[in-house]
Amino acid sequence: MNTKLIAKNPTAYHNYNIENKIETGIVLSGTEIKSIRSGKINLKDSYAYLKNAEIFICGMHISPYEHGNIFNKDPLRDRKLLLHKKEIHKLMGLTKQKGYSLVPISLYFKGNHVKIELGVGKGKKLYDKRQDLAKKDAQRQIAINLKNKQY
Repeated sequence: MNTKLIAKNPTAYHNYNIENKIETGIVLSGTEIKSIRSGKINLKDSYAYLKNAEIFICGMHISPYEHGNIFNKDPLRDRKLLLHKKEIHKLMGLTKQKGYSLVPISLYFKGNHVKIELGVGKGKKLYDKRQDLAKKDAQRQIAINLKNKQY
């Protein structure tokens, strides 16, 4: 199956140490799909939560479709994620541990279906973020120096 990336969460790896990843489906309306196809989606402040043995995504902004009229839904409404019961129980066990969260990493088309890649991660402290930025900066400097050296 071919996959086409629609959107990535820019803050997922910056704010969390992602340990597990899982692919899920999502329940959407027709006008939301049309809006997603035109790329009008934002995952920046979104997260997933458990409620009554179901998983929902909150804070994912899908702009209303221009030609949708009365069929447009609320752009920030909670949307249900499609998982098997076994997977939901596994995620319930992981998120009950101290500090673990469900974070959407990316949204993509897999064939004709929209899929979300969820990550189970632990929140980073401020000093962890600083260390990661310092490592990235050091790697960038090394790459620049090697490129300029030219053997």
